[in-house]
Amino acid sequence: MQSFEWADPPSQSSFPVAKAGYPFIVAAAFATTITALLGLTVPAIFFLAVTAFVCLFFRDPDRIIPTDKGAVVAPADGKILCVKREDAPPLLDGPSVKVSVFMSLFNVHVNRVPFGGKVTRVAYTPGRFYAADREKASRANENNAVSIELETGQRLCVVQVAGLIARRILCRLSPGDPVARGERFGIICFGSRVDLYLPLDTQVRVRPGDKVRAGTSVIGYLP
Repeated sequence: MQSFEWADPPSQSSFPVAKAGYPFIVAAAFATTITALLGLTVPAIFFLAVTAFVCLFFRDPDRIIPTDKGAVVAPADGKILCVKREDAPPLLDGPSVKVSVFMSLFNVHVNRVPFGGKVTRVAYTPGRFYAADREKASRANENNAVSIELETGQRLCVVQVAGLIARRILCRLSPGDPVARGERFGIICFGSRVDLYLPLDTQVRVRPGDKVRAGTSVIGYLP
């Protein structure tokens, strides 16, 4: 029987929202209030809809994390774009298996650690803002790469990639930080992708088109 655990303490709210969303929610709610007080019905309804959308976008639901030995969990909610060999992965030496997850505007955008270990490098790279579902976005777009060393000495890399609309990547990790499988580590604002680079001998359990949930869906198993 599969077992699960909490990577982060459960929220005390029935509708958890990521802290990164607070300024956007407050701004949208303020605009709603002002237009309503001025009697501007149509603008008030518009800003009310915007407020609801922003709250939905920044939702941050609690997730229970599978504890199966060697299980690598999805770093993001969304659709698997590709599963392929990558000969020159970022921050890693030697070829890896690349698994890409595309997040639409309607997916949860909070990112989670795919496997426990220690952060060895964090590298931010400015770039373009191509549509995140295009392959060239992986290298050309603004991105933030995090490499994690596992207890076995293996390394993996997770890369937050900005998209066509996304203009802000947040990551709380620094080199030397210990991380647990499934814990929250960052967010990308407004549509994006996350690329995951795994050891070649990983038993990948997903394929293009599959839908995954961050922290809960198993991407594959390390040997």
